[in-house]
This record gives sequence, structure tokens and C-alpha cells, in this order.
Amino acid sequence: MNNKQKIYDTLLELVKKDNVKVDELLKNHLYTKLGGRADFFITPTSFEEIQKVVKFSNEENIPFMLLGNGSNLIIKDGGIRGIIISLKQLNDISTDGTTVVAQSGARIIDASYHALNEKLSGLEFACGIPGTVGGALYMNAGAYGGEIKDVLDYAYVIDKHGELVKRLASDLELDYRTSNIEKNKDIVIEATFSLKPAKYEDIKEVMDDLTYKRESKQPLEYPSCGSVFKRPPGYFAGKLIQDSQLQGATIGGAEVSTKHAGFIVNKNNATTSDYISLIEHVQKTVKEKFGVDLEREVRIIGEDLPS
Repeated sequence: MNNKQKIYDTLLELVKKDNVKVDELLKNHLYTKLGGRADFFITPTSFEEIQKVVKFSNEENIPFMLLGNGSNLIIKDGGIRGIIISLKQLNDISTDGTTVVAQSGARIIDASYHALNEKLSGLEFACGIPGTVGGALYMNAGAYGGEIKDVLDYAYVIDKHGELVKRLASDLELDYRTSNIEKNKDIVIEATFSLKPAKYEDIKEVMDDLTYKRESKQPLEYPSCGSVFKRPPGYFAGKLIQDSQLQGATIGGAEVSTKHAGFIVNKNNATTSDYISLIEHVQKTVKEKFGVDLEREVRIIGEDLPS
């Protein structure tokens, strides 16, 4: 089945009509405000709908991928072929004793504030991370000395066959900004975090301090993909970029932030091509000056525009 109308008709049988869109502009759904169009963009409202779409995609050999809020993702200007599954409507957060259970479309920030209100400590580090819970697991997100693997108990995923599977934290190979979720082609749908009781005032004090540090140091006034590069062993990416006199460097509408050198911001209607060219310029310059290879933390996917 490669006929677009037939695929659309089948998706309407699997997902509610209002939740299926054709040729949807992805920049409208990404934190970076970058990206071309998706052939099909669906927003399931249940785990069962996701399972049906995954099984349909497998049967008909239609590529599909998951999308959170794109806070650590750059999609090329030519967009994505196949089906994009957005989990933004699966965003429930609840408490069970000393655990917080969050669906993957919920923001990890919201999960941290839910934990605060429940007087549970452990997710304070996540109070400024802009991604979703699913995205946070995907890359073992972390900040200010904490990371997802410190608090994750287990997750439910839909595997590549469309089956619902429980994965323990130890199953996910969580490491510095990485996991095996992509390799296994899992779709995270829910995560359970194991936390500890604490005083509301103590948790809030930590979160207020981290929020201040983030807001005072990061260029939150512009769309960005957060920290572009992983921390190279023995160095700090931002310091290397700053010492390379690259702050303020621009290509098209993309700029190396003057506030934090580790960020590239969408300052003036940048295209993905602008962003990628600037990333490559930073990597080349730092390599020439310091002999250090900067490895991207941000993911780049999709197709280029036809030349």
C-alpha cells in the first residue's frame, strides 16, 4: 500500500479523524521551530491506537517515527516520509505512594513539579529540561548533577512489533545522553520514577535555585534545541566554543548564542540548513583550534529539500 489516500483512509479507521493530518508542517510542533512536512501526522489518545498504527505500519512497510516536543531534535527542511506519531495527548501524571507515574507525552518539567506538590524528592534536576518524559528517557536527560537513570524504576513501551512491554531501567542501557530505545525501536509510553519523601520547602528551594541558574545563563528568549553538543572528555563544549570566538557567529537566521556558547538559537526564521551549517562550522573551528571533536547531542533527521 503506497497510495496516500488509502493510507489516510486506513489511519482514519485506527485513530480519530481530528487526530490525523496530511502534509503537516513539523516546525509548528517542534521546540526549535524548524522542519519540513510530514506525510502523515497523528496524535493518538490511547496506547491501543499506537499499537494499531505500529502494526499497520509494519504490515504495509510504511516508515514511522515518534515525536515529543522536539526540544533536542532538528528535522530537515524536506521533512519526514511516512507516519509521525505525536504523543502530546498522552500526558497524564499521577502518584502511587512514593512513585510518580508519567505518560510519555507529559513534559518532564511538569513531572518534577508534580513531585514537588506531592513532597517527593529526586526529580528536582528536571525542573528546567524542556523535553517530554519519553524524550527524557530516550536520551537519559540530565542537568545539574542529576539524570533520568538516577530515578527511573521502569517504563512501559510499545515494541517494534506493536506489543506492550515492561522495561526495567536496567534494561534500557541508560548512559550519558543515550539509551538503547532507538536501537530497539521502542516507543516509550509511560515511565515510573522512584522518589523519596521530603519537605516541600526543601524541594522547592533546590528547584528555585536551579531555575534561577538556568534562566540567568541560558538563551530562553529564542527557540533552540538546548545544548547542541555533548561534553567532550576533559573539556566543556561551551568553553571551547567561547574560546574559539564563535559566540555571535551566524549563518542565515541561526546564531551561536551570545548568552551561552553551547546553544545555537533560531534568532531570525532560520532554516534547518542554516542550523546544520552553523553546527558544522563550530565543529570544524573547534577541531582546528583545539584538536577536539565535538559530538552532537541534538539529533538531526529527515530529508533535504530537492536541489
